[in-house]
Amino acid sequence: MEENLKQLRELIRKSGRILVFTGAGISTGSGIPDFRGPDGVWTKREPVLFQEFMDSEEKRKEYWQYKADTFEAFKAARPNDAHKALVRLEKMDKLQALVTQNIDNLHRAAGTSNGKLIELHGTALCAECVVCYDWTPMAAALGRFLAGGKPPKCACGGRLKPAVVMFGESLPQAELGLAFKAAQNCDLAISIGSTLSVEPAASVPLSARAAGKPYAIINRGSTAHDQAAVIKIDADAVAVLPELI
Repeated sequence: MEENLKQLRELIRKSGRILVFTGAGISTGSGIPDFRGPDGVWTKREPVLFQEFMDSEEKRKEYWQYKADTFEAFKAARPNDAHKALVRLEKMDKLQALVTQNIDNLHRAAGTSNGKLIELHGTALCAECVVCYDWTPMAAALGRFLAGGKPPKCACGGRLKPAVVMFGESLPQAELGLAFKAAQNCDLAISIGSTLSVEPAASVPLSARAAGKPYAIINRGSTAHDQAAVIKIDADAVAVLPELI
């Protein structure tokens, strides 16, 4: 692993437009559960699909109860040393974009600027009205749910939905387009803490590799892109990113 770290450190030193792609593994050190990994939350419970949420009051109750059960972990989480290392990368003027699958808001809390951050799957800290698209703090929406036992509604009367991309829901095309554009313009792609198995998000760093850019992966365990990477570091991001940056 030391040789791989040395090689990646040199690639970072030479690069000026780095695309960083992050998944759940960068945030587990902050107490955020891993949802999509081999031992993640979705291996133990069935997710509520977007269309089910829209069509069924019972499914909406189920989904809001799941959000109530997991919200405290999101609210209590703080950025760890891996998130902070990526802020340093931006301050070194080497970061093209930070594209994340995560909904925990920890990159922004660490100090990554809005102009660099692309959140493909939304944020768990807010709820969005499906009619007027107004946002409500998640704590307030959950408070209404827990007080009355009914899925919360917006002031306009529309249903509130957590402002995340649910299973079966399309990714926001504007953010996805920005992510692919950043992948084409970067000179190095680094994927951190993702199994790279969820599409179309996982195709973002892979498109950089397809365009001839060097591609490095930092993840504990195997990923769907291991054969495409020029460097693979099998380790916890919190342990190695501060060494690299």
